Amino acid sequence: MKKSIGSKTIAFPAPVFIIGTYCEDGRPNAMNVAWGGICGSCPPAIAISVRKQRCTYDNIMRTNAFTVNIPSGEFVKEADYFGIVSGKKADKFQATGLTAVKGDKVNAPFIKEFPLNIECKVIGIHEIGEHTQFVGEIMDIKVDQDCLDEDGTPDISKVDPMIYDTAASTYNSIGKMLAKAFFVGKEFVK
Repeated sequence: MKKSIGSKTIAFPAPVFIIGTYCEDGRPNAMNVAWGGICGSCPPAIAISVRKQRCTYDNIMRTNAFTVNIPSGEFVKEADYFGIVSGKKADKFQATGLTAVKGDKVNAPFIKEFPLNIECKVIGIHEIGEHTQFVGEIMDIKVDQDCLDEDGTPDISKVDPMIYDTAASTYNSIGKMLAKAFFVGKEFVK
């Protein structure tokens, strides 16, 4: 039997995306965003949702660019900090000791220490209540070499990304592989 719990922002899993932007004074900023994910394949695109009062909102509106940085589990404290302190009040890179690197393809910084970085150019903006959804075309992805498999593809177990539990407000690691996609379901194909 199912129990209705009402309308809430609960969906599993939610990513832990650290969004890199430049402030008006040129200072790099980072913000933790859980409302996001891949939203298109041609062109490859990713969407994030940000509240208008956030420093990141102003930065994206001004530059039309952002990076999505995927932290490994070892950076859980830094990732959380990026979500609880405003870039309007603190230099988050100075506070955490992480390194901002200027993107090659867009006017936004990526985080050197995080294993996977996605450079995005804004191609869509949608108002959704108190959030603005930014759709970014993926212009480039950078991956630490030690996080690639033998085919040159990012290996999720080596990247070790975190997920956010929207119900319990906790960060979690990703578990074991269950099955190969686009294969395991073929037993139902007649």
